[in-house]
Amino acid sequence: MNVNSQNLSSIRKNKTFNNPERFIEGWYWVLPSQNLRVGDVKAVTILGRELAIYRGKDKRVVTCDAYCPHMGAHLGEGNVKGNELRCFFHHWQFDAEGICVDIPCLDEPLPIKIRTWPTAEKYGLIWIWTGDIPKHPIPSAPELEYKELDFAFGPRIVMNSHPHVVMINAIDIQHFNTVHKLASDIVFEKQELHQNAITFVNTKYDGREALFLNVIRPFYKNAITYSVCYWYGSTGIVTIGTDFLHVHIMFTLRLLEAGKSEAQSLIMIKKRQGIFGWLYNLFVLWLAKTFVKHFIQGDTKVFQTMQFNLKTPIKADQSIMQFINHLERQKPLNWGTWNLARSQNVEIRESREKWRDALSND
Repeated sequence: MNVNSQNLSSIRKNKTFNNPERFIEGWYWVLPSQNLRVGDVKAVTILGRELAIYRGKDKRVVTCDAYCPHMGAHLGEGNVKGNELRCFFHHWQFDAEGICVDIPCLDEPLPIKIRTWPTAEKYGLIWIWTGDIPKHPIPSAPELEYKELDFAFGPRIVMNSHPHVVMINAIDIQHFNTVHKLASDIVFEKQELHQNAITFVNTKYDGREALFLNVIRPFYKNAITYSVCYWYGSTGIVTIGTDFLHVHIMFTLRLLEAGKSEAQSLIMIKKRQGIFGWLYNLFVLWLAKTFVKHFIQGDTKVFQTMQFNLKTPIKADQSIMQFINHLERQKPLNWGTWNLARSQNVEIRESREKWRDALSND
């Protein structure tokens, strides 16, 4: 049965979903925290923008635009001096707020400031906010807020599909059965937490052939919980398990050139006390990591060759369309510049006004 024409119409009017030139303003992962030691500075390119990132003496991570305002030397080639970054070329020095604090050949530095970006650390990853002031926290499942966690990194993968397309995989109930041979009688209930976060919850999930679920099946009687929490259209946290054991699997993606995506997976579980609690979590994380690796193998193969085009949505795609419509209402930025993406109507109107002004001047 086809979905109603209103939903189909909304799909065809997408401006941000699966658009290789746009992404949502939000938090995006940069690199593992352990890869940036005190005194390190690195050049990174995130969502098409070149940046320099360093860790000062106070262990705080600072992210700034890549090029020195003097002659354009890349600050990723510079040196960390205390909590400040010094350009390699002429030794202009900038503090953690991006303010120039020293120019060796001048008695006083010029009133110059480079752009810095909000930066934070969580789950063993460094994150940056792609705007001025963070409006919401780093992605998290609702039940993980203010909880201490144990976690393990899963596979890191580059795929030939847009992050938005990869994200819908967790609520694509049809492929659970066709690709993974799991139960397909899943009905999600959605709840929008705020503008940038939405959850899809189902407590009747039953995956009889999944390795992880087969192992824990003897220890529970009630239905398995399966839920997905999406943030900024690019990070999804899957929560799966029983009433006494919830494992959280994060897939956080960022857009690459030409509409490709780079994904980092992370498995998380609430911290348990004592040596036995630590050993228990260690075993569960290893088991879940094995499950994740097995689960994504088939999907990754599809995303390497897929040309997404949802021309014929059906009732089973309802959650996917709800996710797309939620994403379309978020703040879009342009890949590379990180400027606010304007609608096509605004661009057409501005173009007409430009030509009208030009003609009147003639």
